[in-house]
Amino acid sequence: MTKGRRIALFIVLFAAVVAAVVLLFQRPIGLWLFERGAAQAAARDRLADLPDGLHVALCGTGSPLPSRDRAGACTVVIAGKAMFVVDAGEGGARNISMMGLPNGKIRALFLTHYHSDHIDGLGPMMLLRWTASGNTAPLPVYGPDGVEAVIGGFNAAYAADNRYRTAHHGAVVTPPAAAGATAMPFAMPAAATVVYEADGLKVTAFPVDHRPVQPAVGYRFDYKGRSVVISGDTAPSASLETAAKGADLLIHEALQPEMVQELSDRLKAAGRPMTGQIMHDILDYHASPAQAADSARRAGVKMLVLSHIVPPLPSRAFYAAFLDGAESHFDGPIVVGEDGQYFSLPAGSREIERGSWF
Repeated sequence: MTKGRRIALFIVLFAAVVAAVVLLFQRPIGLWLFERGAAQAAARDRLADLPDGLHVALCGTGSPLPSRDRAGACTVVIAGKAMFVVDAGEGGARNISMMGLPNGKIRALFLTHYHSDHIDGLGPMMLLRWTASGNTAPLPVYGPDGVEAVIGGFNAAYAADNRYRTAHHGAVVTPPAAAGATAMPFAMPAAATVVYEADGLKVTAFPVDHRPVQPAVGYRFDYKGRSVVISGDTAPSASLETAAKGADLLIHEALQPEMVQELSDRLKAAGRPMTGQIMHDILDYHASPAQAADSARRAGVKMLVLSHIVPPLPSRAFYAAFLDGAESHFDGPIVVGEDGQYFSLPAGSREIERGSWF
């Protein structure tokens, strides 16, 4: 036997021995790895490590159209150590946990409007904010007129589940008085109106054009000289541009009209005319990436982040086609938002740091 064949045989035998050892000890190895991962996950709290300032995390950058990689509309805003959420799309609460942020520390939720994809994750968000958190009152949910009916419906739907959990875990872990949510309505603003102010944070609501959906608002968060604006769903809106003047960060919804029209045409050609019509209908009450960039330029913001991405994009290879030259409409950075991304705006600075918590 040649030296080369002996080496090859040794490698095969060694690999077989390693495989046998791994198979034999698969259970204890798996348990050890799980214990290490569980310890790390239980101790993780991003809030503890953040510097003072405004921080934004994308807990959902998707739309009603199914996507493996994007949850429904959901954005976390952290002012100092106080955590808030804008919109509660499906999967948003799950992503908040996966980013290492404690759902139990959500101080309040702000809803932009009552389309299903902005509220259909509210049940899990209420639940995770309530259980084992130490909270003594329900989740405050701010929104324009109509929020009372939305919250009343979710509270009714989860009433039985709440009783089961208290019966199982006890009133200390799941206190009945803290279950669910409390509606905090405000009148639909004709112009920018402050709807929340505490601990150095000011939240301003402003009207946006999402007709025929009314009411519909966006929000501006100001804290220690830093500012973030979240558009909600909207066609190009002068009111948004006014409210966003000079903001550090604009998170704006975006729909690529050529891609959506192509989907509409293909659906109709495939014998699905009504679904194709729905795809065509959504063109007139959303903004394209270029239009969002125009608004960012006119408002003089420093960075534009696109969210509520329509249509779903299978990979980053589609980003250039999705943007379709939007970069030429705005001099600052344009980011196609992804679930798990974060943006940090430290107090006393002009920097915007970004990364991913996934």
